[in-house]
Amino acid sequence: MTNSTTEPRGFDILYEAGPVLGINKPAGVLTQAPPDIDSLEKRVKKYLCETEGRPENGYLGIPHRLDRPVSGVILFGKHSRAAHRLSEQFERREIKKIYWALVAGHVENDNGTWVNFMRKIPDTPRGEIVSEDCPDAKKAVLHYIVVRRFKYQDISVTKLEITLETGRMHQIRLQSSFHAHPVLGDAMYQSAVPFDDYFDDERRRSIALHAVSIAFTDPMLKQPVTLTAPLPQTWHRFGE
Repeated sequence: MTNSTTEPRGFDILYEAGPVLGINKPAGVLTQAPPDIDSLEKRVKKYLCETEGRPENGYLGIPHRLDRPVSGVILFGKHSRAAHRLSEQFERREIKKIYWALVAGHVENDNGTWVNFMRKIPDTPRGEIVSEDCPDAKKAVLHYIVVRRFKYQDISVTKLEITLETGRMHQIRLQSSFHAHPVLGDAMYQSAVPFDDYFDDERRRSIALHAVSIAFTDPMLKQPVTLTAPLPQTWHRFGE
């Protein structure tokens, strides 16, 4: 078993036990992509090729994903049985994920729940808030706790701890923006506050959204596991 190890392969390993891998995904990297495009899936397959002699195009189960500009903990299954059992835990909502977000503005209530209806915009990789009776509308439920409120370069910022009751595409990003508190750096959803200025290529930029922890049952060992992903360097400028 491996815990909290850093590898020079473009990702950090948080957990490795049999067929289960827990990775700290860097922001700016796709979880999955076509073979000619860099992705976390491609990097992990290369790692398994180097360490276990697996083919680089071999099987790797991906029971959940993180958006390209989002960092944090993500699970992989090295074989289909492990991946399927992890997927079942997600479907039964037995897996608990916690996100941290820095959002623009002063979130007034110390805790709360946002309930909206959203849908994926056809032929576009983004979502929108819609009315409940809109075709393709899906209910989105988000719970938050205010961790702290502070000023950054005369801008009001709130740090939120977020859990999701539902898992919709871009849910945290879209609901935060709709409630007038866009995630810092998320220009797709109306953020006017920069977060990561290290890359000219917008596709490689990060936003202030991090999947900080995940709690699940190892599908082979039948043991509870909680993983915590350290924050990227970018967060340190905000005192994190």
